[in-house]
Amino acid sequence: MPWLQVRLAITPEQAETYEDALLEVGAVSVTFMDAEDQPIFEPDLGTTPLWSHTHLLALFEADTDADAVFAHLQLLTGAELPEHQAEVIADQDWERSWMDNFQPMRFGQRLWIVPSWHAAPEPDAVNLLLDPGLAFGTGTHPTTALCLEWLDGQDLQDCNVLDFGCGSGILAIAALLLGAKQAVGTDIDYQAIEASRDNAERNGIDASRFPLYLPEQLPAEQADVVVANILAGPLVALAPQITSLVKPGGRLALSGILAEQGEDVAAAYADAFDLDPLCIRDGWVRISGRRH
Repeated sequence: MPWLQVRLAITPEQAETYEDALLEVGAVSVTFMDAEDQPIFEPDLGTTPLWSHTHLLALFEADTDADAVFAHLQLLTGAELPEHQAEVIADQDWERSWMDNFQPMRFGQRLWIVPSWHAAPEPDAVNLLLDPGLAFGTGTHPTTALCLEWLDGQDLQDCNVLDFGCGSGILAIAALLLGAKQAVGTDIDYQAIEASRDNAERNGIDASRFPLYLPEQLPAEQADVVVANILAGPLVALAPQITSLVKPGGRLALSGILAEQGEDVAAAYADAFDLDPLCIRDGWVRISGRRH
């Protein structure tokens, strides 16, 4: 069925007031959206920051009177409404619409990420089965793409790989499909560990080839290849630990780094690694190199 969508242009300070008011007057869902393409990177722990210019979208049943909604909002908040509008949203197959947005993606020369509802474009290529939309990484973000392309260009035959901050397991599973002997995954989020385990099973990866650990359980063993697609702050803070996990002569790839943060992160690893030139895409950086 169609829906009435109400849109309010709010500030972060108004968010809670108008969210509560919209639910009070009968909204079936409330969504916050960035109004000006203003990314928020590395928020403080325990915070959920909003953009300085936010759109608050609320859905009501189609026969709802928009003027009555706005009048009740004014009564509930006791203030003039911010910029607002209402429109009728036609019904559609939302799941199919979402799925149609995602096609198989190629990374480098051999590797494809293929959603479950698509056939592999190149059946004889290295095909990693993974559905987009997971919170833990599916290849659609430049940082993940940079790491996947780097892995595709490496000789991983018989290598031991460590995926530090494994998320969905996409990098470790890609490494295994590209020839690695074993990949170890670690993440601070137990849900990420579960997602990695599920995705490995979907791709026919035996659990013995892909052990998964919370950080406090991670064995102090060195790997031939270490990948870490997390954030610049943790990459700098954890540089001694991450460095210690790379074998002498081993390879390292880091991402999750904004272009303006690249030099600072590289400096934290420069004493221990022969670093390649920074690889930059869409404002994000990959740092790679070989340990002395």
